[in-house]
Amino acid sequence: MNKIQIGGLVMAMGWIAVSNAGTLLISNEQGEVMPRVMVTQTPLNAPALDLSDDGYAPHGVSNQSAPAVTRFSDSQGKVSFEDNAEPSHYRIRAQGYVDINLTELKGDVSVSMTPLSKSELIASYPSNVWLSQLTFGGDEAMKKHFQLNCAFCHQQASPFMRNERTLDQWQSVIDRMNGYGARLADADHADIAKHMQLEYRELRENPERVPAPKRWESHLSSIEMTEWPIGDGFSQMHDFILHPNGYVYVGDNLHDRIYQVDPETGEYTVYKVPHDEDAKPGGILGNRFSTFGKTNNYMGVHSFAISPKDGNIFITPSMTQALLEFDPETKTFVKHSMPKGFYPHTIRTDAKDRVWFTLALSSQVAMFDRTSGEFTVFDLPARGVKEWLTLKMLPLLFMIDPEYRPLPEKTRESIGLPMPYGIDVAPDGTVWAARLNANDLARIDPDTGEVSMIDVPYNGPRRLRVDSDNKVWLVAFQDSLLVKYDPETGEFSDYELPVMNELPYALNIDRKRGRVWVNGNQSDTILSFDIGSEKWQVYPMPRQRFFTRDIEVAEDGSIYTSNSHFPTWQTEGGVPTLLRITPLEVPQENEPAPGSDQ
Repeated sequence: MNKIQIGGLVMAMGWIAVSNAGTLLISNEQGEVMPRVMVTQTPLNAPALDLSDDGYAPHGVSNQSAPAVTRFSDSQGKVSFEDNAEPSHYRIRAQGYVDINLTELKGDVSVSMTPLSKSELIASYPSNVWLSQLTFGGDEAMKKHFQLNCAFCHQQASPFMRNERTLDQWQSVIDRMNGYGARLADADHADIAKHMQLEYRELRENPERVPAPKRWESHLSSIEMTEWPIGDGFSQMHDFILHPNGYVYVGDNLHDRIYQVDPETGEYTVYKVPHDEDAKPGGILGNRFSTFGKTNNYMGVHSFAISPKDGNIFITPSMTQALLEFDPETKTFVKHSMPKGFYPHTIRTDAKDRVWFTLALSSQVAMFDRTSGEFTVFDLPARGVKEWLTLKMLPLLFMIDPEYRPLPEKTRESIGLPMPYGIDVAPDGTVWAARLNANDLARIDPDTGEVSMIDVPYNGPRRLRVDSDNKVWLVAFQDSLLVKYDPETGEFSDYELPVMNELPYALNIDRKRGRVWVNGNQSDTILSFDIGSEKWQVYPMPRQRFFTRDIEVAEDGSIYTSNSHFPTWQTEGGVPTLLRITPLEVPQENEPAPGSDQ
């Protein structure tokens, strides 16, 4: 066996060259084996790419992504990789220890890990545990309002965010984020800027206040993660869909591109979404991202759904009054213009090949009947006269040039913007939608068109899914909860997330295996909830500042997600990735490592 002692001093001198694939035996400085160590294998030689279209692949051009593979050491501190013809880099990462980097691995290699200093350790903690210590002067309602509006695109307490800033700089950040689409109450700007400055400063000066994150667990040695880098630091891989043809289709929201990824080979092909010749950047919403480096979005590729009839993909272009249809066989797009409604958002199809999607700004749900080619729009009831009037005025407001368009007053209650967000079709055909700011659910009978509303006793119901028993599962964003609603009894059940101060964006349900998968975007995790046992498992992401907002479940139980941190350049590695976790059948009991369980 090759014996290579590696520590922080050697790390500072550079990478260690060994040879090619084999087995690592990982221990600490005391010689104790270390289970649950994350090892990521990345090709050293990246494939040549055709990025001749303003730094991106031209329409219809294929490129080869260089996949990174991550595995975890077992109870004996061992992790193995198959023989790989390509030279690779191996990053070895454990909670509380200095990263080790190897170039090449062959045979059996022993490495010893060096602990981080206390200051380095706490600085390495993920966003959620830092965010847990922001109190906004004890104003819990202000914190929830802040989280709702300021944590749905990126991690809030990442190293970049907790830097020292003047009050004017914080105000500038808030103004820019509100311009991008946040709705932080006007009356709260000054107080929030003050609290962000003071409370981050106090935490930097007193880092011992920050609690340790949840320890990694033994089930991780039974899974493998694969990442495919696509796009660049100015991309936003918002949503995606796993197609029966074996490809994964990922949407770059900021550049109106669809990435067709082959997870078997890593090859991807880019298709540009066409727009009208007279279209302007930002569509009917205006060029909100004019200050953001590089964008090319006229349509705003958002959410995906697949026709059960012919496999065509339907896409919500959030910046237009339209629905997009993409034929994966002919690689052609069709634009279906809508007569009314604003901000097409989350989308699903039903067994009758009808397309259902939320209209977030106009508080409606739309249905596109493929047989007739007609849209039906369902109005969701306003909560009061002021909100009703605001919604009725939207068509007039959108006739005004975006540069001069007056916007509704920004308040904590978000009056005028209930925002229908997530949507799903139950096995019994019922259509369910959640209104993010109104804290309620819409139930639509697709046969009669009857709409009924159910109040949700939680804050921020974002995306939802329906299980095989027609029970509705949703995430309560600001409350850090997974929630189940039983339509038969009218009862809600809530389940505390296994990580603190997480702001779950979405979920999906593995109906075959009875698992709910929850997006953890502040804690660099994906969370799995077993419906039968009501037990959680946590899957750490292979890179830091990994923000996810959708999940797809494959037939074999593997799951897919995408790193959709905005801006992407803040994430570790600086590029978005499509990620797969497999296998998922892990019957063994967890063995939490010593330490905090947050």
